[in-house]
Amino acid sequence: MPTTRSNPSPRVSVIIPSYNTADLIAACLDSVLAQTYTDFEAIVVNDGSPDTPDLEKVLEPYRHAIVYIKQENKRAAGARNNAIRQARGEFVAFLDSDDSWTPGHLSAQMQLFAEDPSLDLVYSNALLVGDPAREQEFMEKCPSHGPATFAALIMEHCQIPISTVVARKHTLVEAGLFDERLPRCDDYDMWVRSAFCGARIKYSRKVQARLFIGRPGSLGQSRSKMAEAYWRILEKTGQTLPLQESDRDLVRKRAEQIKVRYLVEEGKSKLSEGQFDKAAELFSEANKNSRQPKLSLALLGLRVAPAATHKLFSCWMRLRSDSAV
Repeated sequence: MPTTRSNPSPRVSVIIPSYNTADLIAACLDSVLAQTYTDFEAIVVNDGSPDTPDLEKVLEPYRHAIVYIKQENKRAAGARNNAIRQARGEFVAFLDSDDSWTPGHLSAQMQLFAEDPSLDLVYSNALLVGDPAREQEFMEKCPSHGPATFAALIMEHCQIPISTVVARKHTLVEAGLFDERLPRCDDYDMWVRSAFCGARIKYSRKVQARLFIGRPGSLGQSRSKMAEAYWRILEKTGQTLPLQESDRDLVRKRAEQIKVRYLVEEGKSKLSEGQFDKAAELFSEANKNSRQPKLSLALLGLRVAPAATHKLFSCWMRLRSDSAV
């Protein structure tokens, strides 16, 4: 078991934000301390968690092997930024406190850097766990196809699970670190800006982590909120980065598509709550930008028989988030 405090210059700094995960973080830390690659420090950031007494009790047996940071709540982005600033490693590896790694994860990721020193960021496939009905590989649900470029990230041809990422610290610093103003998807925003700044990204299809899904209150629970977050980040990208015209056009069109996705998902949510007028308003706006037979039928039904449409629509609109684009 590595004792990080005895190593003044670890090659990798493992960053683990914690918020209400006292019951899960031991498995996370066990997976870190079981790594075959041992030249690292593990930094746990207590992000103003309401379960602090329980968390610190769980962490007590690990205190000799971790760097523990306690801060006011700044959400995951603020926790990660704090840890990055204090990290001693040339590389930073991210792991959410409800996730875990396979024993060879860090070794495999660092081997990619050894084979190609021009790389700036690497990620891998993972297994989604926590709900037997939804258990599958991350790249089956969120594929990565072709080179992981700025355009590929914008179009979601490549999607990056943060708990598998290892990156050069200076790459993230030069890109501006995580945007602490974003309530969701700050990692997506970080990867987009890194790629725009020239970061070379590579990925492995090997399953190297277990990502816990379905935890009540987790940021990924609401499809409409996630779609809204992606849309807002794309709008921000178009407004704040000095894009060339071709990239600006790509971002603008994608933002319009994701806005439709958000409107449909939010409309479905309002429909399930019986807010038929609001659902009709959202579907109507979505339909202006993306004519779809299902939306047109739903709008007609909402005008004629709202309650019946609710039942029919729940069958018709079993869409994944990307079905609206």
